[in-house]
Amino acid sequence: MRGDLPQGALAGLRVLDLSRVLAGPWAGQLLADLGADIVKIERPGAGDDTRTWGPPWLRDEDGEATSESAYYLSANRNKRSVTIDIGTPEGQSLVKRLAANADVVLENFKVGGLAQYGLDYLSLSALNPRLIYCSITGFGQTGPYASRAGYDFLIQGMGGLMSLTGRPDGEEGAGPIKVGVALTDVMTGLYATVAVQAALAHRERTGAGQHIDLALFDVQIACLANQAANYLVGGTASARMGNAHPNIVPYQDFPTADGYMIIAVGNDGQFMRLCEALGRPEWGSDQRFATNPQRVTYRDELIALIRGVTICRATGEWIELMEHAGVPCGPINTLDQVFADPQVHARSMRIDMEHPMAGTVPLVANPIRMSGTPVRYERPPPMLGEHTQEVLDQWLAVSPTEFAELRAKKIV
Repeated sequence: MRGDLPQGALAGLRVLDLSRVLAGPWAGQLLADLGADIVKIERPGAGDDTRTWGPPWLRDEDGEATSESAYYLSANRNKRSVTIDIGTPEGQSLVKRLAANADVVLENFKVGGLAQYGLDYLSLSALNPRLIYCSITGFGQTGPYASRAGYDFLIQGMGGLMSLTGRPDGEEGAGPIKVGVALTDVMTGLYATVAVQAALAHRERTGAGQHIDLALFDVQIACLANQAANYLVGGTASARMGNAHPNIVPYQDFPTADGYMIIAVGNDGQFMRLCEALGRPEWGSDQRFATNPQRVTYRDELIALIRGVTICRATGEWIELMEHAGVPCGPINTLDQVFADPQVHARSMRIDMEHPMAGTVPLVANPIRMSGTPVRYERPPPMLGEHTQEVLDQWLAVSPTEFAELRAKKIV
């Protein structure tokens, strides 16, 4: 929150954020970190659903739990909260006036859900033809599933990710497993950010806004990456492989004398160095293992041999040996170990922002490092309705008298 930093790359961009939970708010937070003015529209008295998704709760300076959940805090930094009841004609009118002054609208209502309020793309673009309107839904605006609700867990299953995640059949604990964070939501937020900036570039050339139709289902399938290509090219659906890689060997976890470590060999040269570090240089010249395609073919034999060696030393000893040999290797850290890691400290991946209820709030930093327009941390995740009067004054010149009337009618 330093005042001597240059403006963010997206300074001057106005974004009206009608989204809630994670995918939309993630996009909004990223745009806000880059300098955009994000106005988060929330329901009076309730707000974003994630405000109640606790514990844990942020604690105040006396150690008492506040009403701010950790989940909500993770995705709403650098925004301003405005409470408006969009179920009323007066509330709808306010949002329309805000949209007429906005560059971007983010929303994640069900398909057609905002049309009843006159807040859909066709209605708002008629007021503001330069508006970029980004709709995030579970399955998109078209297709047989368009009307369905979509949640990250559901999409991880339907989109194939869970078929690839988990222990193989026949092993203890076998079965499909979801990723430990709502990864599809996060990836959708990232795609939304890219799409908004692409639409802004197009508008800069043509003056025209547009509608962005973004589906969690589509994003999940797109992010299957090499696994999708393996199926499309090879014709066989990959099975769960635990922590192993379908195309690279050895590239997985291995047991040590005191836990586990990851070895991630990406080429034949690294494999030769691994063999030296393990004290088994002869494996490097073994024709079963000399090239990656051969190692994939003889995966089971090689993995058993490596496991028989790695179990003999502690994780820290192996990591030191592997780093000295130039072999990619690392521990499987718990979150307390992550945030105690010296690299995490060196990169300032934890930040602490001033907060009106808690004194300070700990957050994860934005990973983007820009030399000319660095990320700024201007505002902590806002309290519900904290900026309603401020935004209505700045964006719409709503007078104190008019604001008092709106407040009296419980419109804001």
